Amino acid sequence: MTSIKKNIWYISKYASPIKYGFGTRHFYLAKEFCRMGYKTIVICSDSSHLLNFPQFKSTYTKEVFDGVDTWWIKTIKYVGAKSIRRMISWIDFELKLFFMDKRKLPRPDVVIVSSLSLFTIINGYFLKKKYKCKLIFEVRDIWPLSITEASNFKASNPLIKLLAWIEKFGYKNADVLVGTMPNLKEHAEKITGNSLQCFCIPQGVDMNLYASPAPLPKGYAEQYIPRDKFIVAYAGSIGRTNSLETIIECAKQLSHNDNIHFLFIGSGDLLSFFKSETESYNNITFAPKVKRGQVQTILAQCDLMYDSVMDLKLYHYGLSRNKWIDYLYSGKPLLASYSGFPSMLNEAKCGQFIPAEDQKSLKKAILYYSALSTEELNDIGLRGKQWLISNRTFDKLALDYRELF
Repeated sequence: MTSIKKNIWYISKYASPIKYGFGTRHFYLAKEFCRMGYKTIVICSDSSHLLNFPQFKSTYTKEVFDGVDTWWIKTIKYVGAKSIRRMISWIDFELKLFFMDKRKLPRPDVVIVSSLSLFTIINGYFLKKKYKCKLIFEVRDIWPLSITEASNFKASNPLIKLLAWIEKFGYKNADVLVGTMPNLKEHAEKITGNSLQCFCIPQGVDMNLYASPAPLPKGYAEQYIPRDKFIVAYAGSIGRTNSLETIIECAKQLSHNDNIHFLFIGSGDLLSFFKSETESYNNITFAPKVKRGQVQTILAQCDLMYDSVMDLKLYHYGLSRNKWIDYLYSGKPLLASYSGFPSMLNEAKCGQFIPAEDQKSLKKAILYYSALSTEELNDIGLRGKQWLISNRTFDKLALDYRELF
């Protein structure tokens, strides 16, 4: 690495500073790049189905967050993640990014394009050619494989074919690939037939988020969190892809065990269905979704964390879950119903992978952990927290990224 500091453009439609409700990895890494002396620009959209941004008057608006010059592109708004307007918003972003007057920006030495949207890699390619700069393609979700695996879309669908072409184009024309998942290299080389420069820089942890956990709403704990029980907790979306059927059935089979209680915190399309299906079981509680700053307050009152995904080939390439970061920081053991490429739990030795959708093995594991002493549970959970702090802070991940510049 030379001593000359470079200019970095970090482009993602869904980048968001913490000021507007949720800070994404783009801003945390960009802030660290700035601290290293790099001039860092983030280019993003003001349209998201997850967050509400200010109503910008101009098509292009500049703000500065922690030294990071941020250019907002005003794009078509939409509501649902599966709406047609979402894809129209993608195209709107790409067209406005392409025609953006970039003379106000410092000439880039490195352009990082972070999916989603997958279309942005095409803009990244043109920027690479125009400025003779290095192009890094950051993949946070493997599209279109995620769609074909978890939905009814077939590979022959024209939209899927288009996305597959763009994916292959991006893999072949980027100078470096970065995956948040640990085994992207195998997938990308299978798609292209080429040997590729591909590295894993996973999701990170911002320690400031956990500095002062917020209190729960008045009466929340008394109503939803039982005392003197071994609490198995899940916090997150309650939908089809979350594959909670396995633990729900496990909870039903353990309803005779007065010591174990199952707590589900969150909302989603299947919440009403699961509540109706389990209303006669006293060992299952569904609690309302809480703010991000309150999550650790809830997890501190639980004993064993749980997560699950569907049994899909997609996960052969691994994943990097923000949920696992929250869980590990809580200092509690984690069980994950997951049959994909292993990471985090096995590295930190803070829990156990259970084969996806294997209710019998999950039940056995829950009974095992419920029989451990408080000291044994704390030792396991603490290993996870210490590993997280040593390996996943954004200053550490930014150093890994710097090696690619």
